[in-house]
Amino acid sequence: MIKSVLVVCVGNICRSPVAETLLREGLKGKNIAVSSAGIGALVGRPMDSTAQEVLKENGIEVQEHKARQVNAEMLRKADLILTMEEFHSRSVESMAPEVKGRVFLLGKWMNNREVPDPYRLSKEMFKEVHILLAKCVDSWLPYIR
Repeated sequence: MIKSVLVVCVGNICRSPVAETLLREGLKGKNIAVSSAGIGALVGRPMDSTAQEVLKENGIEVQEHKARQVNAEMLRKADLILTMEEFHSRSVESMAPEVKGRVFLLGKWMNNREVPDPYRLSKEMFKEVHILLAKCVDSWLPYIR
């Protein structure tokens, strides 16, 4: 049984908070905690404003977010850890080797697709990443219960 999901990227202001929001939306009504963090987090910063815009344009309510640095304790507490890139998975596993069997790419069910970082790129790129994140999240929903 999965009771908690941790989504990890680098800065914790673009990809992981969007994926966290989409997962939370998809898991509504289930008693599963969803959170996010970054391996090089811009601690305390809100979700990127363009990422927020794209979520709102897709009819998704944006909750307050403050970027936080991932740590071994967070990783140990999570039943499932979803990362954007293989590099993130390796970083997480080196931080807490005991979580190795719980770390997967968010794009696992899409041929282990990595999700590119839209940070400081065009709104068009944020839209493309949002679509990819939504597909990746949807692909995980049948497996999270």
